[in-house]
Amino acid sequence: MSFAAKTVCPISRQQFKTRAVGSIPCTLDGQDVKVAYKEFSTGTLGWHANTKMDVEVDGVTCSCQVQINVMIVNSKELPPL
Repeated sequence: MSFAAKTVCPISRQQFKTRAVGSIPCTLDGQDVKVAYKEFSTGTLGWHANTKMDVEVDGVTCSCQVQINVMIVNSKELPPL
């Protein structure tokens, strides 16, 4: 059995905190969702959104809860500031 090599986080915690201050673009069902930068409670760096939106299915409008987590692989292992 072979395992993939572990990747190294390509950015420092300081770079993320000073440069990832905006949001990343995301569109779901034609609706823009603001996905803002975040340091998760685990120490992982990434972006997060939590909102509600209406989605139409076969002509029926459904109110939906949307949660998006985008995490930088292995960022949790970066040294703290």
